[in-house]
Amino acid sequence: MRIFWGILGGICLVYCLSLFLAGGYGTKFFLIWGVLGIVFLFWAKYGDKVKERFPKRVKKAVSLLIGVGVLTFVIVECVILSGFFVKGKENLDYIIVLGAQVRENGPSYVLQKRLDAAYEYLENNPSTIVIVSGGQGSNEPTTEAQGMYEYLIGRGIAPERILMEGASRNTSENIRYSMQLFDAENSSVGIVTNNFHVFRGVHLARAEGCADVYGIVAGSHPGYLPNNMLREFFGVVKDFLSGNLT
Repeated sequence: MRIFWGILGGICLVYCLSLFLAGGYGTKFFLIWGVLGIVFLFWAKYGDKVKERFPKRVKKAVSLLIGVGVLTFVIVECVILSGFFVKGKENLDYIIVLGAQVRENGPSYVLQKRLDAAYEYLENNPSTIVIVSGGQGSNEPTTEAQGMYEYLIGRGIAPERILMEGASRNTSENIRYSMQLFDAENSSVGIVTNNFHVFRGVHLARAEGCADVYGIVAGSHPGYLPNNMLREFFGVVKDFLSGNLT
């Protein structure tokens, strides 16, 4: 087992470094891989000595907690994966593009994927109105909504088909504030976001009162997917505990 923990720790550290060098992570969440790497390497070297210091009851209690944690993680990740395969609906009244980082040179990779999916949907469904949602973070030159508006305008989407919501700071607020721009109870809605984010986006919308809501899946970068899936795990748990998910 020492070899296993050592290899796992090394993989986590290498992955953390690769995310840092790639520079496309958008947040500092990627540092958790460095922390996990250090913890695993520490356990590989000192785990046996640490376990010797605790009585059997404590070991059993810790093992039980770890088992529950692993089971919870697996269940939540399977739920997140279910969003990868949802199918949208044609001729929706509105679609909401959830915000992500905007840079000086335009949308981040994650956000561009969402916008490209929205553009394709709008091209195929000319009566649908799009809501671009997202405020301005400390590392962004403008609101995410403004950046998305300019991107879609640049690709030929008519301005009158785009509504902007530029005050939200997270996914829950993306949904809540966007719904104030239309009659959510009597409209069909599509949530446009990356595959790992679809489950949470759709269920947040349902919790806010959208009865006729569908996910519209955008792709994601395979190299960032482990980081995104781990981050999304914490997002789902947080929203569930906060009562934001149905």
